[in-house]
Amino acid sequence: MEAVTEMKYALDTFYFLVSGALVMWMAAGFAMLEAGLVRAKNTAEILTKNVALYAIACIMYMLVGYNIMYGDSINSVIPGLSFLLGEDNTVEAVLAGGDDAPYYSTMSDFFFQVVFVATAMSIVSGAVAERMKLWAFLAFSVVMTGFIYPVEGFWKWGGGFLNEMGFLDFAGSGVVHMTGAAAALAGVLLLGARKGKYGADGSVHAIPGANLPLATLGTFILWLGWFGFNGGSELKVSDVGEANAVAMVFVNTNMAAAGGVVAALITARMLFGKADLTMSLNGALAGLVAITAEPLTPTPLLATLVGAVGGVLVVFSIISLDKLKIDDPVGAISVHGVVGIWGLLAVTLSNSDSTLMAQLIGIGAIFAWVFGAAFITWLIIKAVMGLRVSEEEEYNGVDLTECGLEAYPEFTSSK
Repeated sequence: MEAVTEMKYALDTFYFLVSGALVMWMAAGFAMLEAGLVRAKNTAEILTKNVALYAIACIMYMLVGYNIMYGDSINSVIPGLSFLLGEDNTVEAVLAGGDDAPYYSTMSDFFFQVVFVATAMSIVSGAVAERMKLWAFLAFSVVMTGFIYPVEGFWKWGGGFLNEMGFLDFAGSGVVHMTGAAAALAGVLLLGARKGKYGADGSVHAIPGANLPLATLGTFILWLGWFGFNGGSELKVSDVGEANAVAMVFVNTNMAAAGGVVAALITARMLFGKADLTMSLNGALAGLVAITAEPLTPTPLLATLVGAVGGVLVVFSIISLDKLKIDDPVGAISVHGVVGIWGLLAVTLSNSDSTLMAQLIGIGAIFAWVFGAAFITWLIIKAVMGLRVSEEEEYNGVDLTECGLEAYPEFTSSK
């Protein structure tokens, strides 16, 4: 019996670690996607952001964020504050049996959770691309990953008041994706649009990305990583029921992405008369975001439809934000924010334990906290060091001004 218990503990821990590694690989997906959708003169800087934000997220979540999210709390709204990671589980605790016996390593849980924090922060980097100061962005990353994200994460996944009231978010349409979008929106509103993006007459001028093959590669990497993102959130795989649940999560995640691609492709064709690759890529991501709140209870057909609705929504959202002169170079606010809200609402279509009121309250609470805290943080950073590069630096490209090198020196000028 003990050997079986140890085997299950080892298997679930290993599954957690492999799932976390897949989610970590999403950092590469975001880096490639964003590098492909910005102009050549801004590529090295966006890559620097993605590497640095991942490292900052890991350090801040180790120092304080993980304990805010999962440590002892003051009450169901206010989390506690403690520092550094504790000891891992002992053999005696694992073999003790009972409901309180751990079934996976605490360190594997930290690893799985920390890559989610980095995902939320990666969403912000694309939305503020091409005109934000590198060090202003990195300063915000410290606050976002160490404090802002863990507080709302505690409200749901740490057992706080949203969890108590029945708010459901299986893998993070709200806790991760809408959170990143809300922080991004606050930054974009304070930052303003890129020069030349909008005309005085309200016209929208497209600013094409430099490398669509790279953006496509990034999308496929994210699609792959999402199996760890959603599949790992089942938390166990060591018995028949859990193994079947993981398989269903994988299938539904894949089908939602497929539905998002096809729906976005058709929508773009109807609106623009052309098959728009960037809209198709965002359609895939929209489908993935939409199913993340509940990838277990839908049938594969319903999951495909949930993703398809996300694919339609993301196209109209990107167009609408441009009309409002909210400049998001990669469509992150639409993909992760607007569609993240849809995903949380779609939970009620298949999960009988969900209620529309609880989902709406969760959406409102997470958005209000993250947007408000992020806006204040961005304001402070703006007052201390400024948010935006100069007009000349933006014209020449932030690769040279922030990093002192170019990603494509043989092929590009500073224009």
